[in-house]
Amino acid sequence: MELALLYSGGKDSSLAAVLLDRFYDVRCVTGSFGLTDDWEHAARAADALGFPFDRVDLDPDVATEAAATMVADGYPRNGIQRVHEHALETIADRDVDAIADGTRRDDRVPTVSRAQAQSLEDRHGVDYLSPLSGFGRHAVDRLVEATFEVEQGPSEEVPKADYEDELRTLIADTHGVEAIEEVFPAHDQTYVRGRND
Repeated sequence: MELALLYSGGKDSSLAAVLLDRFYDVRCVTGSFGLTDDWEHAARAADALGFPFDRVDLDPDVATEAAATMVADGYPRNGIQRVHEHALETIADRDVDAIADGTRRDDRVPTVSRAQAQSLEDRHGVDYLSPLSGFGRHAVDRLVEATFEVEQGPSEEVPKADYEDELRTLIADTHGVEAIEEVFPAHDQTYVRGRND
């Protein structure tokens, strides 16, 4: 069975890929607005883990809408949520049996409600899977430590292909660099370099 996994090259989506690999033919898929080439980091991470990779084009109007929402709100939650939902809709249109993401039980954003999951499944004829939805951050961290070589650091310094990088670029271009600090709290990112031997 073919599964398209929204993939950033980070620890959560990498762990989701490994967990799903026993049951599905997993293809790591990164959505991109074409604003940066950060998707290449995800391609390298997928290759290091032995998974096929695809980049899919996302609608630039969604990025513009999300960035405007984030600047107006002063925080990223609603904009990131909008982009994640759009990315799931985009990969659900592919010729796959299932779609998945790396959302965890305690994620504040993005999240997928039961109603959203059922709607995706009904409208696109796919299964939606969230293999980490029963795992908290500490459990994920322990599994990741036992499974992967990981680079971790400030989000501006660690390569990763999530929506945040492209939205940061768009916000800087349209609202100035100072707007990035007003919207995004400082936090660490992870990037998976490969499996532990």
